[in-house]
Amino acid sequence: MEIKSVALIGLGAMGSFFAPRLEQYLGKERFCVIAEGKRKERLEEQGITVNRETYRFRICEPQEGTKADLIIMAVKDTSLSQAIQDIRKFVGAGTQILCVMNGVESEEKIAAVYGWEHVMYSYMRISIVMKDGKADFNPHGGKVYFGEKENRQPYTPRVQAVYELFEKSDIPFEIREDMLHGIWYKFACNIGENLTCALLGIPFGAFTKSGPANEIRMAAMKEVQKIALKKGIVLTDEQLSRQEGVLTRIPYYNKPSTLQDLEGNRKTEIEMFAGTVVRMGEETGIKTPVCWMFLKAIQVLEEKNKGMLEDKI
Repeated sequence: MEIKSVALIGLGAMGSFFAPRLEQYLGKERFCVIAEGKRKERLEEQGITVNRETYRFRICEPQEGTKADLIIMAVKDTSLSQAIQDIRKFVGAGTQILCVMNGVESEEKIAAVYGWEHVMYSYMRISIVMKDGKADFNPHGGKVYFGEKENRQPYTPRVQAVYELFEKSDIPFEIREDMLHGIWYKFACNIGENLTCALLGIPFGAFTKSGPANEIRMAAMKEVQKIALKKGIVLTDEQLSRQEGVLTRIPYYNKPSTLQDLEGNRKTEIEMFAGTVVRMGEETGIKTPVCWMFLKAIQVLEEKNKGMLEDKI
């Protein structure tokens, strides 16, 4: 099995991690970005700037799609349902799909439409700042993780095929033995860091200086830890504590996605983050007061951004 063509949907922060390197390796004819309407026009006219270099990738509209060997989904949760429909004509008999977005349920949603034979588990660990169509990050400062639910060598043919593609494209990656553990660990980190920063309006670096911020971060992670355990996924206290060291390696003023969305007056993924924790807490009997506060407070900030809290009288 060999991957000779790739389609990417979602040319935002996460998409910018893949697009330049895949196009350089595969060429314009074998790599495309799925988009339509005003987004298509903007990408064709203005392109996207990645680490101060501007790219204009080949754009394919959903209704004119042709089968691709690999589809990378790098959209936000708010766009996932539409993206699942937009990739339909790109999915062939042997197409594989990697959905590198945040959260713990995206693979299940995609597999419900296309089947698990097309879907692998994946997630990313990298800090990317994107503003006004410009993405800045260390190309080798993070990784994409992918594979089957459980991975042992020799890898399955489809895992090996993506392995070879990323290796030849100079895309940093890792194949974890237990992918669900990795996905839930990242989710716990996102809940603690992303939402604490968003609510308080602070960058990642604040965790290296503020004890109270770290207490909030850890309390939120503990709620995810308890829910994960109910689902048979063990996130140890040591693993959660180890994340504090990772935070020291992120550039001080980098901001997580939810804070970037609030500052850009965009819809956040708060329902996918805190909303999922609160819902799963209710389902498993776990109390989630910190995530409930995140959910309601960030919903209020979204209302504020929309002007809903202004006195119109």
